Amino acid sequence: MSSKLLLGFSAVLATVSLGYLYFDSLVFLFNHWIGSDDYSHGMFVPLISLFLIWQSRRRIAAAGITGSWWGMVIVLAGLVLYLVGELATLYVLQHFSLWIVLVGLVIGAIGLKASRTIIFPLSYLLTSIPLPTFLYAGLSSQLQLWSSALGVGCLQLVGVTAFREGNVIDLGPVQLQVVEACSGIRYLLPLTSLALLCAYLFKDRMWKRIILVLSSIPISILVNGFRIGMIGVLVEWNGQGASEGFAHLFEGWVLFMASLGLLILEMWLLAKIGSNGQTVSLQDRFTWSADTSPLHPSNLQPSAPKPLAPSNLQPPTSNSLGLGPAYLFSVALLIPVALGSSFLGQRIEVPPDRALFVDFPMHIEGWTGTSLSLEQQYIDALRFDDYVLAEYRHDGSQPVTFYSAYYRSQRKGQSAHSPQSCLPGGGWEISSIKNLDFAPVSGMARQLHANRAVIEKGNQKQIVLYWFKQRERILTSEYLVKFYLFWDALLRARTDGALVRIASLVGPGETEEIVDQRMRQFVSALQPELNRYVPD
Repeated sequence: MSSKLLLGFSAVLATVSLGYLYFDSLVFLFNHWIGSDDYSHGMFVPLISLFLIWQSRRRIAAAGITGSWWGMVIVLAGLVLYLVGELATLYVLQHFSLWIVLVGLVIGAIGLKASRTIIFPLSYLLTSIPLPTFLYAGLSSQLQLWSSALGVGCLQLVGVTAFREGNVIDLGPVQLQVVEACSGIRYLLPLTSLALLCAYLFKDRMWKRIILVLSSIPISILVNGFRIGMIGVLVEWNGQGASEGFAHLFEGWVLFMASLGLLILEMWLLAKIGSNGQTVSLQDRFTWSADTSPLHPSNLQPSAPKPLAPSNLQPPTSNSLGLGPAYLFSVALLIPVALGSSFLGQRIEVPPDRALFVDFPMHIEGWTGTSLSLEQQYIDALRFDDYVLAEYRHDGSQPVTFYSAYYRSQRKGQSAHSPQSCLPGGGWEISSIKNLDFAPVSGMARQLHANRAVIEKGNQKQIVLYWFKQRERILTSEYLVKFYLFWDALLRARTDGALVRIASLVGPGETEEIVDQRMRQFVSALQPELNRYVPD
């Protein structure tokens, strides 16, 4: 078999194997790229990386193309991470696994030395991976609060009376809620990705490029805060319609371009600072040529370009690409794992029998409940198999809201979500959160470990308890939930479990201690019943 034919066959085999193995992961990525403004830049990242690698083809050849067995080791590590991600229901691990496998194949094909010449294009692929849900939710919630505060500051600066309650801006007759879509994260992620690319192409000292990347964070936050304030001013002048529809979308795009303009202005200012007290133009400092890499030490000081040796002017030939045994064994390693993944996806789980939440009692040891329903949009987003939502009262006290979502099989995209991502919103802010251990009382079979969050909105205060019931374990950490999902899926063929959340307002004249006691009494009455619906 000729070298060209072997190269083409191995490339097709690797592509088909990776496509089959990571099909769900790639679909998830593509849906995020086209369906979420936060990650709309993601579809361009692989194209940019390929372009940068193509530009580096002569430097790759000059470094010497010799396959490395380290590539096979890295591919194997990536495939192990794939298994962990599949069993722990984490798409983000599968995305990282795909990236590690690709890096391993590249190293297996061209070797470590040549791979170092394209370390940035390979690393840049990571900017297309969506953040983990819990990290995204926490970052988005914090950005909502910062953007709300900056927006109110801008409004007050121009003389508009405005007050803030959490992520809600009160303009008197109109209230603006800074929801997740307005948090500014859709500025932060694309702008940071662009800043990384600009820093790579910016031929100057490392400290300047680091400043360029880091500055994208405050720029995106400040610009989004200004945008919120501008929307508030337009609402004050023109009514609620100014914050909706095309006007809202147009304001977002204009100010994103303004953010990019600020980044370019910063690059221009940095370029004015010469290495020896001289000023250098931005055009001289910025290039798309990756053959003169800005990361190479020779480019940290201005110098005349060095001519390439005649042997380096020729691009690498097909005879020198990807035909070493290290690369071929790495590709061959993908085939059995790809075939085995079909059995992994069709694995049968054996959760125990349980009662349905539709029959959950509305009378529990003196507590009288009223069944409630979730809106369809939340049901579609949470993707649970069964749930209960009810409000219980006892002796005329403040009600206790009880919610539990049960998952028969927790797989990628279908697992219990932390309430930390949904507690902030509608003007509510998390003022404190800590772990609590409730000693067993009458009716409780075991000690209860719970997260206790205090959320506030103006003068209102609410206490929320939540925990994860995962098989026989009561957990408070999402990280432990994922670990035990992997462990039990591997050894016990079970990933069933539930989220349990209980909340109650601190009523007039009440203290937090009174509410804690009320919720403790409710939990002691709830636990014996709950075990029938979320069994060990």
